[in-house]
Amino acid sequence: KSTYHIETTGDDSSQTWYDLLKTQEMSKQMHVELINYCQKVGIIFLSTPYDAESVDLLDELGVAAFKIASTDTNNIPFLKYIVKKAKPLILSTAMSNMKEVKESVVAIRDEGLEELAVLQCTGNYPSKTDDSNLRVISSYKRELKCIVGYSDHTPDLINAVAATALGAKIYEKHFTVDKSLPGPDHRMSLNLEELKSTIQIIRDTEKSLGNTEKEVLNCEKENRGKLRKSIITTCDIPIHSEIKKEMITIKRPGYGMPPVMIDAIIGKKINKNISKNSPLTFDDIS
Repeated sequence: KSTYHIETTGDDSSQTWYDLLKTQEMSKQMHVELINYCQKVGIIFLSTPYDAESVDLLDELGVAAFKIASTDTNNIPFLKYIVKKAKPLILSTAMSNMKEVKESVVAIRDEGLEELAVLQCTGNYPSKTDDSNLRVISSYKRELKCIVGYSDHTPDLINAVAATALGAKIYEKHFTVDKSLPGPDHRMSLNLEELKSTIQIIRDTEKSLGNTEKEVLNCEKENRGKLRKSIITTCDIPIHSEIKKEMITIKRPGYGMPPVMIDAIIGKKINKNISKNSPLTFDDIS
């Protein structure tokens, strides 16, 4: 057993990793019950296969996509078998380097599948925030040209925010109804309230990201006029007067000509009488 298995399930030398997995095994009927429940409440059912038999079972049960665990990131024969089912693929990549990830992505695409998402992940349970290496999400987005995401094994909320900000479109997190239940993964899983909080913080992050266009927002329009600065007269200026430098300055409000125009209008003529402390507009200049 792995160290974290020993920490969570005991160091009984008579229980192998295989024995431990058998205690977590789910039958076909259990899958059917879960699928029916998911359909009832509007959740997309997913399950991770670890062998061809499991792939066939999930395909028979009509899963919408296949999620591949990091243990099979470099298992290219297995990936090619899954691709033949012609369903979207979500590939987790813990314990891998970029060369291995690229090889797997190329193998998947060479088989004709383009509906691929790749998740950054750290293969430790729980993993430290310091080991998250979330900038890999940006590397995946740039180099793999696919949907990117993050499989999070840390106990903190911050990675949900950071991963979303970096462009993650899929976020995977373990959750449990009770962290004290027997089994290796409950201690690093979210309880239901934490899961709700995580989902909410991701949605809030998405809202805060907005879009890539820098523009004046509706909520800024009032303050844009009141708080920004423009060209303002420092004295009364009679009609047909030539504008001199000492006649104008830059200060609030922002309803007049922008400050960048201050040198360009020197020497221009005014086409109406303008009082002191008035914003100059383009209509005021001949």
